[in-house]
Amino acid sequence: MLACLPATCFLATILLKILHVIQRYYPYIGGAELTFQEIAERLARDGHAITVYTTDAWDLERFWRGDKRAVELVSETYNDVFIERFEIEYLPFSRLTFPLIKRGMSLLAQLPFHTTPLLFSLARFTPYVPSLDAALDTTSEHFDLVHTANISLDSAVYAAYRLARRKKIPFVLTPFLHLGEDDDAHVRRFYTMPHQLEMLKRADAVIVMTEREGNALRERGIAREKIHRIGAGIEPHALLGGDATRFRKEFQIDAPIVAYIGTAAFDKGTTHLVQAMEKIWESRDVTLVLAGSQMSAFEKFFAAQPDAVKRRVRQLGFISAETKRDLLAACDVLAMPSRTDSFGIVYLEAWLYDKPVIGARAGGVPEVIDDQQNGFLVKFGDVDALAARIAQLLDNPALAKKLGEQGHKKVLDAMTWEQQYVQVRALYDKLIREASNVKRNNF
Repeated sequence: MLACLPATCFLATILLKILHVIQRYYPYIGGAELTFQEIAERLARDGHAITVYTTDAWDLERFWRGDKRAVELVSETYNDVFIERFEIEYLPFSRLTFPLIKRGMSLLAQLPFHTTPLLFSLARFTPYVPSLDAALDTTSEHFDLVHTANISLDSAVYAAYRLARRKKIPFVLTPFLHLGEDDDAHVRRFYTMPHQLEMLKRADAVIVMTEREGNALRERGIAREKIHRIGAGIEPHALLGGDATRFRKEFQIDAPIVAYIGTAAFDKGTTHLVQAMEKIWESRDVTLVLAGSQMSAFEKFFAAQPDAVKRRVRQLGFISAETKRDLLAACDVLAMPSRTDSFGIVYLEAWLYDKPVIGARAGGVPEVIDDQQNGFLVKFGDVDALAARIAQLLDNPALAKKLGEQGHKKVLDAMTWEQQYVQVRALYDKLIREASNVKRNNF
């Protein structure tokens, strides 16, 4: 792990121009988006020029469905970071063709012959943002480094790679690899296709969230020296200040609260959480609060639930930062039993409020949650185990308090952005120094 450089380091003394390419960005709030926003804004506060290229997507399904929510297609500067948005375009019948292309790519990836060039060609459509491609392929603007993310949404990553090679600047990739469960390749096959691994191999540096993610990449041929485990973090001062009483009054909740914060989807465990709560409701008065956008499949699932279930659930949709803080202060348990998280910033946010958390034994989550020390891990999809752990925490406030406090300590000890950012900054510095030396020697 890279050590923090002194105040006189290269990055701190020379104005740099950094380009971030990420599929969604502020005002959307998600794990990947928060990570890049935090890095970009801290770099800007250090005096560097930061540009973010992103799309107009708000909902995840916006990448393949034009009827889903979008961000206004305007360029803006927010917290000294310049944001350039590019419009997603759609192939005919895109809600069908996009998933078919992704599935076809996963099948091509398993064939015993060389399909990488074809996969790269198809990657331009996942999602299809030709204006972003054109901007990155033709811009004359100088950047010192490009950092991109989300390997499963291939087109933006590939375009960022092409820019880096054309400009001969460092290419940094944070894949946010979703590894899923050890005994089920359903999730990870969409993150470890040959063309995706090829971009990771060609990167000058790969930032991973967990040791498991790094090991998975090393096993697939990514050079050890390119992999940097840095992880995500939180900014305590920005998250504290929630008001539990205000939340309960606003949403008229007197019962204990089990909270879920994130996109509601099957792979995120939201369906299983509702099913687990049905078991809880047989003997307890508890309110389930779902905060965040919802995938269409989950909307259909919930719409089919009986009124007795719906009455006990508050669906808040996307919430403001203030409401999120209030929910964290008000909840008794935070549960997100997902198999598609490379880290899970929301667990850290709950710990900051001394709340116990429940996650799935999948992806990077087991390296974030220490089972039975600061929360619980359950097998993804095990509704009975999930219900039992929720009940245990609701019935044993002393245990819940202990786990939450242990999580709080872990966050402050090793998971704040003050600690994580210096590692990213040092990595950028190292790569830019090396690139500068190569250019000087070649000249």
